[in-house]
Amino acid sequence: MLHTLLPFLIVAPPLAYGLISLACARSWFGRRRPAPGHVPPITILKPVKGMDAGSFDNFASFCRQEYPAAVQIVFACAAADDPVIPVIRRLMAAFPAADIDLVVDGVIHGPNYKVSNLINAFPRAKHDLIIVCDSDIRVSPDFLREVAAPFADPQVGLVTSLYRSPGVRGAATAVEAMGFTAEMVPNVMVALKLEGLSFALGAAMTVRREALAAIGGFPALADYLADDYQLGNKIHRAGWRLELSDCFVESVMHREDLATVLSRQLRWCRTMRVSRPGGYLGSGITQPFPMACLALLAAGFSAAGWGAVLLLYGVRFLAALVFSRRYVRDGIFPRWLWLLPIRDAFAFATWALSFAGNRVRWRGHLFRLLPGGKIVETG
Repeated sequence: MLHTLLPFLIVAPPLAYGLISLACARSWFGRRRPAPGHVPPITILKPVKGMDAGSFDNFASFCRQEYPAAVQIVFACAAADDPVIPVIRRLMAAFPAADIDLVVDGVIHGPNYKVSNLINAFPRAKHDLIIVCDSDIRVSPDFLREVAAPFADPQVGLVTSLYRSPGVRGAATAVEAMGFTAEMVPNVMVALKLEGLSFALGAAMTVRREALAAIGGFPALADYLADDYQLGNKIHRAGWRLELSDCFVESVMHREDLATVLSRQLRWCRTMRVSRPGGYLGSGITQPFPMACLALLAAGFSAAGWGAVLLLYGVRFLAALVFSRRYVRDGIFPRWLWLLPIRDAFAFATWALSFAGNRVRWRGHLFRLLPGGKIVETG
């Protein structure tokens, strides 16, 4: 009897986690939301380096907002010869009525060059509500209304946005994009329900100037790789409330090979390992792929072992499909559903490899991660 039950006991943690994530998502996305009506002036800080897929259209989406208050966009770049600058000039010409500024400043304030760009651009910010948004992000016309609305409550210090990547190009890109749908969003849903929001997601973060000042401004983030996590966590620990917007932003991806995707995923994993070591270590038991393999080994590849694996992946496929079709709405599943076990193996490999070293490569630079998430450039 124990030999028959053992594989089912092994897959119980990821199986239960999948069902819990569905319940949490149903509660979150099914809640009653007040109509967005708070529309203060907003400054958008956009650090840039090099070209992304669809750069002009990404930038233009912020100029096409259905937002009645003043909106300022400040691009921050370190080099005058950066190839993205002509695209920004083209944007200025295409939207002459928009308040668009460009800061070109190579002063380095710490090993996180993105944060250095933000520090250099911040003096140009005119408004008290500030959005930090990655250069590869595209938004819907109601984005500003949605992220500004929670700030009607003076206790809200930061609003962070979920992200997705529709229209993926090729299997390697799909492997990364389905991580947003089948891992990131479910993880955020569970964290939100069990412990509340104590971190931010870096694709798009909206912060109150007063809350930013309370943590020492952008200079407080200059030595960290996970500046998004640190921004949210520091504001949370300073006593402000964080809110999650379910207005998704879109991460627009290039067609890439698997090695490039692996390098980026490994960087994210090692960053989270040093930022949240206990939670990151514990997350291993909720991963379906290693638990499925362990169940098969423990059962000697018997019918009970295969039954446990089929049950686990039946729930896994269902959860991924529901998240993709109903909540994230990215169109990845069911088309790429066959890749999900490969994605799970990939996720476990990067999780395990994250413990094998403390070096990460980011934007052509090599860094060493220190305990707590700080970085030192090594090459």
